[in-house]
Amino acid sequence: MVDVPESLPARMFLLAYDTTKHKMTKNGARLGYVLRGAALTELYLDGRLGEERRRPVPGTPGDDPYGVLAQIAASRPRSWRHWVRKDSKAIVDAVRDELVRGGWIRVRTRKALGLFPYRKITVRDPRVVKELWGGASSALRGRPVAHVNSYDAAAVALAAAGELKTVLPGRDRRRHRRRIKELTARSGPAAPAVRRVIREQNAAEAAG
Repeated sequence: MVDVPESLPARMFLLAYDTTKHKMTKNGARLGYVLRGAALTELYLDGRLGEERRRPVPGTPGDDPYGVLAQIAASRPRSWRHWVRKDSKAIVDAVRDELVRGGWIRVRTRKALGLFPYRKITVRDPRVVKELWGGASSALRGRPVAHVNSYDAAAVALAAAGELKTVLPGRDRRRHRRRIKELTARSGPAAPAVRRVIREQNAAEAAG
């Protein structure tokens, strides 16, 4: 059994890594939406966030590693979609740095075409990604949804919403549509919000 990160955002970051191509398949705002959704989902599953009138509200006091709960507590009621979008790029940096400190990934600066700097991310132990993928894959099959590990269920819901092909290629999203819907319903309101935000972005890009 391989150890995996405890936090759901850290797990989703690693699940966005393609172990065959040795690179991230999602980055920037799109990855940020998934990670914000993961942070919201973690808080919701642990009872630190509740919901009133289809908006997140503070629940039981507890840890707030990414500052999401504090943002919600300090704000007037806003939609789940708003909080998925909020600071979506900043959380990518925060989770990446967390994984570097934990020894899960290595980050090196490279230059594209010898001119443009970018960060090259490498997962130190690909077995960690495979372990996470295995948990998500098993959530799609077999045992009743109620008995699936909550983070594995959430990983599937967020991967489907965020179009993470490393976890769910398009054909698998179509084949397991009903199961994904059930796992999403179990995981709370954040994953559907991620799906809507990304669909809105896709539509805007297609129109522009």
